[in-house]
Amino acid sequence: MKNILVATDFSNNAYCALFYAAKLLESKKCTFYLLNTYSELTPLKGTLLPGFSGKKLLQQLDIQSKEKLTSTSHKIVLDTENPKHIFKTVSKKGELIKVIGQKLEELNIDLLVMGNKGLTEASDIFFGSNTIQTVKHITTCPVLAIPGEKDFKSPKEVAFVTDFEKNCTEKSIAPLLQIAALSKASIRVIHINEKNILTPTQEQNRKLLEECLQSVEHSFHMAQEFDDKAKVIDTFLKKLKIDMFAMVNYKHNLFEKLTHEPIIQDVSMYSDIPFLILPSHY
Repeated sequence: MKNILVATDFSNNAYCALFYAAKLLESKKCTFYLLNTYSELTPLKGTLLPGFSGKKLLQQLDIQSKEKLTSTSHKIVLDTENPKHIFKTVSKKGELIKVIGQKLEELNIDLLVMGNKGLTEASDIFFGSNTIQTVKHITTCPVLAIPGEKDFKSPKEVAFVTDFEKNCTEKSIAPLLQIAALSKASIRVIHINEKNILTPTQEQNRKLLEECLQSVEHSFHMAQEFDDKAKVIDTFLKKLKIDMFAMVNYKHNLFEKLTHEPIIQDVSMYSDIPFLILPSHY
């Protein structure tokens, strides 16, 4: 992972996500691109003066965005003091998801990092609207979503949550393996099953995954689905003392079901644990 894109709206959560990523990758030479987007709907800091609309407003928003990005860049350099890291800023007018899509290809991005709550998000939602919409549209790059104002803790126990309905290749879980290697973490595979036994397809996919994990400390854990899936997973994450959990963003599978479940306020996996979303097309 050499090129990291970090989306920021200058909230505390966004800065914590940047700090988390910088600490996670502190042993690697990386370039971090700090991205802020703005539009006519972006709040302008301070009192809005009469006549500030259209072109004038966008000019002021552009200045504000660049100034805050520069300030954020200076702060992270001072806070991390890592000569292996380069921080660059990108200020762009436009819709966040579209700009992210452009920059992923243009900058050859290996990992997208976001806080899961923005400045205006309610505290009890699963993901911030920007984060969940980005995850739905970004299919070629892994996304690391950092909850709340999470302090950095080197992940030693990483969960991979799967239903074994789709096969996993070494390429598809490469970002997971890379992150686990950074902190010498163990990978705990948590399988949510609606039946007592695996189908032939599920068993084949389990064996393929086991082959992919042969170079890392790992274990498999079966979780029977009795209630809603989120609470079942959350129980296992707590039991195994998981520091980060990962899933592949397949359509019509466990990931999509989880992200469409009703808002759950008492599930800590949504509020306490960094979430690595692996793309289905990688």
